[in-house]
Amino acid sequence: MLLLGPLRHKSVIALPLSAARTLHLAAQGLLTPPRRKATKADVLDAIRQMAQLQIDTIHVVARSPYLVLFSRLGPYQPQWLDEHLAEGQLFEYWSHEACFLPIEDYGLMRHRMLDPSDMGWKYAADWHAQYRVDIDKLLAHIRATGPVRSADFAREAGKGNGWWDWKPEKRHLEVLFAIGELMVAERRNFQRVYDVTERVLPHWSDARDLQSADAVAQELRRRSCRALGVVRADWVADYYRMPRRPYADALNRLADEGELTPVRVDGWKQDTFVHRDFAPLIDDASNGKLASTVTTLLSPFDPVVWDRKRVAALFDFDYVIECYVPAAKRKYGYYVLPILNRGKLIGRADAKAHRASGVFEVRSLHLEPGVRVSGRLTSDLQRALQRCADWHGTPQLQITSAPDGLAQALAASDDD
Repeated sequence: MLLLGPLRHKSVIALPLSAARTLHLAAQGLLTPPRRKATKADVLDAIRQMAQLQIDTIHVVARSPYLVLFSRLGPYQPQWLDEHLAEGQLFEYWSHEACFLPIEDYGLMRHRMLDPSDMGWKYAADWHAQYRVDIDKLLAHIRATGPVRSADFAREAGKGNGWWDWKPEKRHLEVLFAIGELMVAERRNFQRVYDVTERVLPHWSDARDLQSADAVAQELRRRSCRALGVVRADWVADYYRMPRRPYADALNRLADEGELTPVRVDGWKQDTFVHRDFAPLIDDASNGKLASTVTTLLSPFDPVVWDRKRVAALFDFDYVIECYVPAAKRKYGYYVLPILNRGKLIGRADAKAHRASGVFEVRSLHLEPGVRVSGRLTSDLQRALQRCADWHGTPQLQITSAPDGLAQALAASDDD
């Protein structure tokens, strides 16, 4: 272990970039492939390890939260996630974005509900002010008659065209959700079912249970550091969408308290820290005895890739979620899945699950510059793609476009 210094601390551990990646992947549950068949409890444990699980509705492959879990757990039953929500082990709220969070973390989001003024479009303040009477009537209706879905309310002018064209009741429900009067009690066919918070979470009391805003902010910083494993001050705000401000002093205080270990990562000027849960792994990660052996497809909304600056620094991987980019400006495709291979992001696959025909199509597969097609890489990719295809119920793997030689090699591997 090489010690450098001094910055604020007496000595700082020198950490190779490869080791920083290893520790980050260990924190994210992507160090080793699953060693046994997943259980329902593993779903909840994986979410607790990541701290939150982002929700997105696009389903050209499995919807994002299910795919994020598959990347870590391997084949599992997607309904387990839905059951944890309905059974009160999880709740939904705006944390990184719309996310599932462990129910014990409800208090960490409560201040946002009580004062949603900084939430931007996620809380329609003008709409709330304009339609307060109608919104209050809707809340009273739910309190008196029970849970509702947006689909329970008819649209006068036909089908909507997106969030900007929501019917009034949907907007009312979203306001009530943002301010914490409603919670998502369950999802049916992935549609939210809203109920009043006092029925979903009957034992919560603001007067008794709510911590101070400062204590919550400190805990969110701790959770971010734990989920990232390796953290820099410029990464802290993004994980829970905290205010963007300098966090170097806050991280140094956590280091003074023994929560973080200061390190200096090769090639980085920024002060960097390793969470104490992963500090025992530093030596083995640095000398190569410990490395990620996982090969899997990642969701575009996986925590590993959702911060573009962080993924660029850690993996030298420039990633844009192109489903939100106009088709003519897309470089790689609509729903592009980063490919994690043994501690590196080595490429990306534009994929689509054709469920009716049982085909998992990789419309295009791109490797990063400098990635060499080898027998091991081909074998890793083929197994990862086939596992993903099988889990989707689309076991026929079809590679439409790939770099010279790779499509043939994958096909040959599939024939073995």
